[in-house]
Amino acid sequence: MASKKDNINPSHYKSHPSGIECIDITQHMSFTLGNAIKYIWRADLKHQDNGIEDLAKARWYLECEIKRRSKDYRKK
Repeated sequence: MASKKDNINPSHYKSHPSGIECIDITQHMSFTLGNAIKYIWRADLKHQDNGIEDLAKARWYLECEIKRRSKDYRKK
């Protein structure tokens, strides 16, 4: 019997060579940092483009976090 596809927690979230699930780390971070880590985490696991798409997404989230922190820092 074929295994059912898990759209909520797909295999590329659970197949990191470390055996650790990404959410175990990212749940302790802000949304933007967590998403950046998520995309870095799965960069070599989901697409067949040498990780380029996921790394570009991670960069986008990192840039959002840098902008947010820069605004907060300038307010001090």
